[in-house]
Amino acid sequence: MKKKNLEMQLQKIPPLIHPDVRLEQYSTPAEIGADVLFEAVSHGDVEGKNVLDLGCGNGMFAIGAAMLNSRTSVGVDLDLSAILQARRNASDLDTDVEFVRADARRFAAKVDTVVMNPPFGAQNRGADLPFLMTAMSIAKSVYSIHMAETEDFLLRAVGAGGFRMDFQKRYKFEIPHMFAFHTKMRKNVEVMLLCIRKLGDR
Repeated sequence: MKKKNLEMQLQKIPPLIHPDVRLEQYSTPAEIGADVLFEAVSHGDVEGKNVLDLGCGNGMFAIGAAMLNSRTSVGVDLDLSAILQARRNASDLDTDVEFVRADARRFAAKVDTVVMNPPFGAQNRGADLPFLMTAMSIAKSVYSIHMAETEDFLLRAVGAGGFRMDFQKRYKFEIPHMFAFHTKMRKNVEVMLLCIRKLGDR
């Protein structure tokens, strides 16, 4: 599958119907989702691998990984309504994905690769860090989206966790008007994709 074809498929996945402001459930734009997944594919971290999306929301990364021939694809979210919607989305796109209701910050099943868009920490400062710590405890390769301004803090956490930075990439992430406190119809924020790998791996 070409990246443009994947993007077109991911565009069919609707955002969450009932997003929870406390969980910062901002759906990943399809263009960014496809690019992140193809970065993971190009580094050998999807095809034939066990892939996990922590805080999966509408299931975009888990569904996309299945489309790109992951061995298994699992999405985890604490929000039951998100899990139910993600299951419908996977069924609508005829993909084999398992969705599990659980606290992503305490998930312990080992996988090859984590691909995720955790909470940015705009409502609860540092909310993304427990997701990153969990990912580093269960996978050798992690692809994770974070606010660009937190780079230095996160890189210290990555090093302390026994991982190294493989590469990073920046995006303009569009956040639509979703909640009452939003004052603009749309807002672009600068985010970064961190690709980190366990020290000694490869």
